[in-house]
Formats: sequence, C-alpha cells, structure tokens
Amino acid sequence: MKSIDPKDFKVTEKIKLKKLPTLLDVEADDDEKEEKLENVKAKLSDLQDIMYAHNKYSVLICLQGMDTAGKDSLVREVFKEFNPRGVVVHSFKTPNSTELEHDYLWRHYIALPEKGKFAIFNRTHYENVLVTRVHPEFILAENLPGINTVDDIKPKFWKDRIEQINNFEKHIAQNGTIIMKFFLHLGKDEQKDRLLRRLEEGKHNWKFSPGDLKERQHWDEYQQYYEEAINETSTGHAPWYIVPADDKDMARYIVAKIIWEEMKQYKDIQVPALDKEILDNFDVYKKTLEKS
Repeated sequence: MKSIDPKDFKVTEKIKLKKLPTLLDVEADDDEKEEKLENVKAKLSDLQDIMYAHNKYSVLICLQGMDTAGKDSLVREVFKEFNPRGVVVHSFKTPNSTELEHDYLWRHYIALPEKGKFAIFNRTHYENVLVTRVHPEFILAENLPGINTVDDIKPKFWKDRIEQINNFEKHIAQNGTIIMKFFLHLGKDEQKDRLLRRLEEGKHNWKFSPGDLKERQHWDEYQQYYEEAINETSTGHAPWYIVPADDKDMARYIVAKIIWEEMKQYKDIQVPALDKEILDNFDVYKKTLEKS
C-alpha cells in the first residue's frame, strides 16, 4: 500500500472540491487496509493513555461530510480501542430549546474535551455555516437581534460567523486543545449507491430518511458552502484535511493515520515522572505492601 502522508490531505491553500478525488488508487486489498488500520488504532489507544496521564492537552476531532459519507462507522472503527474514559463522541442535531437560548457556539463549547481526553464532533459547529446557509430560515429560530426575516441575513452575517468560528478555534487551541478537522469527500454517484442500499437491504432500512433525498437536491449548494468554509477556516492551529470517502475502509485508515502522524509531533506528551521522594522510597513501599 502507498504510504499516507498528512501533507497530501491537509488544506494549506485555496482548494476546489470538484478537482479533488473522492477515491484513491492505493494498490491494496481490504485485508491489507484492515490490518493497517488495526496497527494504527493500537498506537492511538496507547497514545491516549499516555496523554491522559500527561493531562495537559486535549484533542478535538471534527468530522464533516454529506449524508452517507461514513462518519458514524468511522467513529466506531477508528476509536473503538480507546479506553472509554478517554474519548467522548458528540453528534450535533437540530438545536433544542435550551440550546437556542444561548449563542450557537455554546453547545459546542460545553462539549469540548477535558485535558487528557479526545472528543469527536460528528457533525460540528460548521453546521452553523453549512446547513443554515442552505436553509437560512433555520437562523430565525436563534431569535437574533436585527434578524426578523430571511431577507435580514446578509453576506456579512456569514462572514462574521466564519470569523467567530476562527476565533473560537484559536482560543481553544491556545489553551491546549489540539484540533483536527476532516471533510469526508464523497462522490455524488457513490452517495446515490449508498442511499439505494439503504432501501434495498433490509438491515439498513432503518438508516433511510426521505430527508436524505431532499438534502441531496441541494448537493451543489452544499459543495459550494463546504468549499468556502474550508478555505476560510483551515489554519495552522486548526487544519482541515480532505479525505476521499468513496472507499470507507480507506477513509478510516487515512483519518487514523493522519491523527497518529500529527500527534507524534507533540514530543512533550510523555508519562509524567514520579516525584523523587516517591522514587527514593520504592523499596519502603514494597516492604510495607509485602507485610500487609
């Protein structure tokens, strides 16, 4: 299998989604992909234990993508070896009444990971500049000053919101949160095939919603707004990675490998050294336990 280099997927300049592949030719069969993923998962699990003991950084993994892009199964497969105490998954749906009584970032802020832990946002704060741009009427539920009708939502509104998101990410990064954002880049034809499987295969019927077809009609709009959001918010402290998602197994491995490679850059994440007084008295503690 070809080696995976995070630089090949990281957004460091303006991109055009139409020009980026949704499928990679990696010269590997399913067994090899699974074996590679298992190896990386084990390394990440060990790293998370060390990070928990180190207790200085937290990690925020953001997953975005069109319906059926494979976000749920990626979370299940990539992070299932983690100690449950060290990882929390948040899937952000339509804001509830309590959440709407706060600003739109509030529910994301209170879901941020504690030091030493990973948090996965399965759909993220970016929904507030994606779904709401396709359906601006959703903004009215936020009951914002000066926004009484959809016509009140001007281009500056979205520009300001992007700036607010950048400031949010800068703030948490400066306070020890390592941020990695992944866009699962799914092809339109592949989405159609996955939706058809939900209809044709009984065990997957429960996944289908007529709303999936409604949102599919807005495909081009979503691609445009994803592209704009990614281009405006991929920064050194909160980079976007665009991952080809037509092959689920490969997408999972790419995401896991990127996380591992990026986390290796933090050389200071080490198991903390014991206090010298404790080390000097190991024999005393051992003898005390043997006598007890």
